[in-house]
Amino acid sequence: MRLSTKLVLGFLIVGLTGIGLVALLASLTTRSEFGQFIFTQFQDSFLAELETYYAEHGTFAGVGQAFPFFGPPPLGRIDPHDRRGEAITLADSNGVVLLPGSRYRPGERLPPDVLARGTPIQVDGKTVGWLLAAQDDFRQSQAEGLFLDRINRTLAASGIGAVAVSLLLGVLLARTLTRPIRELTAATHAMAGGRLDQKVPVRSRDELGDLATSFNRMSSDLSRSQKARRQMTADIAHELRTPISIILGHVDALEDGVIPSTSEAFGVIRDEADRLSRLVEDLRTLSHAEAGEMVLMRAPVDPRSLLDRAAVAHRPLAAEKGIELQIDLKEELAEIDVDSDRMAQVLDNLVCNALRHTPEGGQVRLYARRAEAGIELGVHDSGPGIEPETMPYIFDRFYRPDSSRRRDTGGSGLGLAIARSLVEAHGGTIRAQSGPGEGADFVIHLPTTRNF
Repeated sequence: MRLSTKLVLGFLIVGLTGIGLVALLASLTTRSEFGQFIFTQFQDSFLAELETYYAEHGTFAGVGQAFPFFGPPPLGRIDPHDRRGEAITLADSNGVVLLPGSRYRPGERLPPDVLARGTPIQVDGKTVGWLLAAQDDFRQSQAEGLFLDRINRTLAASGIGAVAVSLLLGVLLARTLTRPIRELTAATHAMAGGRLDQKVPVRSRDELGDLATSFNRMSSDLSRSQKARRQMTADIAHELRTPISIILGHVDALEDGVIPSTSEAFGVIRDEADRLSRLVEDLRTLSHAEAGEMVLMRAPVDPRSLLDRAAVAHRPLAAEKGIELQIDLKEELAEIDVDSDRMAQVLDNLVCNALRHTPEGGQVRLYARRAEAGIELGVHDSGPGIEPETMPYIFDRFYRPDSSRRRDTGGSGLGLAIARSLVEAHGGTIRAQSGPGEGADFVIHLPTTRNF
């Protein structure tokens, strides 16, 4: 059974139950209140008649002839002379029964608690008798029965109309509620068929709207991941093909005697083989880090020693390019629990990027400072900065802002991805801050306490 059918049936059952209960309560209440109204009207009228009779005769003697109460009373007519005495008991001021109802006998003295439930008959402020009326002994007249039947038929017709409206509203609500689910189902089937770029409209701000928003986000992430995997496969193939082609070309040329067997020729082959080795090692490091399989040799390390190590390693290249490389550390900092070799690898990647994008005469600054619940290490350069539209992707694998840039001058595109994975393996975070013409600032946040 489809969900929409279940919802329609559910709405219908709830509607029928509610309408049935309302109709039943309305019928019972109408019957009770109408009977009470007629009974009260009769009682008040008959009480006035009895008071008038006593005022005129000074006694209730002969009241039975004036009001012949015999047989069951037909409810519905207010004239007390047409009533019958099974519902009426008349007693004198002493509680002696004069006109018996269905519960008492003539001459019987009523106990005080029974009289307390009766209505006193008063003439000139004096109680001259008691009237006891029992509503349960009244019977409906034909006119009253017809009136109540019309009320019940009206309630039944209203209930049927309400059921029809409930069914119509149930169908509309079921279609409205299940429409997003049908759209999500169709989109998931499309994704299962390989079409990952699916989007569903967000039609509300409730749980279904949140589900649609989450689905769209998931679809975007999956589509982007698929494109990234395809791009990564193409990039890896390109990165591997270039050095392999160079190596094979030189080997063929050496075999054919096209080029002499010189140290320079073997040096080219060696350089390309090293390049292949570095790429494979980068890929292995990245895969281990992203899979959480990276083995870290943690030990307490002074942040200054990490900055000094990176500065010493890159100062010759900085001097060769005419770039000032300086360390900015103005305070003593607590030690951080890290793998010093892996953190050196992170800083090497950041400093290499900074030197690559800083023009001659520029400056690269390495710094460390206190931060909330940890220490921040940073590398800031005075280069052209990072464009805002490329900022979300700079830590992606093989990402290059300029897709046409030569790989031999632009790196493999794995350095920042590796840096992020290594920092996250230490329980830290890395972020980039930049603006056009303001240089780039890469900030690493590391906790001072070890996170497992």
